[in-house]
Amino acid sequence: MKAPAGRDNRRQTPRREKPVAEDSVLRKHVVELLRGGNAHADFEQAVGALPVKLRGARVSSLPFSPWKLLEHLRIAQRDILEFSRNPGHVSPKWPDGFWPAEDAPRNSAAWDASVAAFQNDLKELQALVKNPSTNLFAPIPHGTGQTMLREALLAADHNAYHLGEFVVLRRLLGAWKAD
Repeated sequence: MKAPAGRDNRRQTPRREKPVAEDSVLRKHVVELLRGGNAHADFEQAVGALPVKLRGARVSSLPFSPWKLLEHLRIAQRDILEFSRNPGHVSPKWPDGFWPAEDAPRNSAAWDASVAAFQNDLKELQALVKNPSTNLFAPIPHGTGQTMLREALLAADHNAYHLGEFVVLRRLLGAWKAD
């Protein structure tokens, strides 16, 4: 049967009837992405239970140690978090400010403090995304067009990339147990 003249017979995109519900779903998905682990190792799987003696170990073909990766993850995520919520934040100088100079932590307490700081900042970033009063789409007032959604996705992408490197480094160091 032919459609009457002037009438489009194709399906129309459904109208958005429940934007609040959609907003909630988006926030849930972004938090899951930040948490990681759906398509790759999460932070705890990649970093946890690394033997102390390997925290400063280097593989000749890679320019970083586990400590350098951990600190880079922490520093970069903190920079994204602080930029997102603090108009007075000044980012570290690129690239030196985002990577530690030393290959190994001073001690186990330094390693543990870095792990805890990363996890705490990740929770704070997730809380910003979860908070219904956070407009995920509005430009951050002190930015140059960035939004909270963009910053959360940037953090998730950056973390996933470097956690993948962490897994590869652990494999090369013989410290990765495949499930």
